[in-house]
Amino acid sequence: MDAQELLRRYASGERDFSNVNLVHVCLTHANLVGAHLIGAHLVQADLRGADLTAAHLSQAKLNEASLADARMIEVCLICAELVDADLSGANLKRANFSGADLTCVKLGGANLKEADLSNTDLTGADLRGAELSGANLKGAKLDGADLDGAYLDHADLSEAEIAGANLRGVGLSGATMPDGTVHE
Repeated sequence: MDAQELLRRYASGERDFSNVNLVHVCLTHANLVGAHLIGAHLVQADLRGADLTAAHLSQAKLNEASLADARMIEVCLICAELVDADLSGANLKRANFSGADLTCVKLGGANLKEADLSNTDLTGADLRGAELSGANLKGAKLDGADLDGAYLDHADLSEAEIAGANLRGVGLSGATMPDGTVHE
């Protein structure tokens, strides 16, 4: 399947594209609202500006994919692989990344308000200026992540690993810290 076939089938009402192989495909600004891409291979895919609101991408492989400025509200990315992916400026409000591999992901300026990032690997991630208010980061690995200027008000960081993370200028009002204390 190629990008044109996927978009044609989506336009005709089909939504289940589980396990498709779309490596290095160009789907910039594509409308894939509610699409089922469970287990899909989208390595190095160009999805900049795409609308993936409420899409299901559990266990999908999106390593090195470009999703900058994508609209991904309430997207499901449980146990997905997004190593070195670019999600800068993306709207990921209430997205579910539980158990995902986000190693070295670019999330600068992204909206992750109320997102579930529990048990994710965010080692070396760029989260500068990201909106993480109310996000669930319980058990997340943030070793070496750059959170400079990020907003983590009322976020849950309990049991998170933050060794070596850059927390300069981070808003932590009401956040639950790794040791269980609440930041004032």
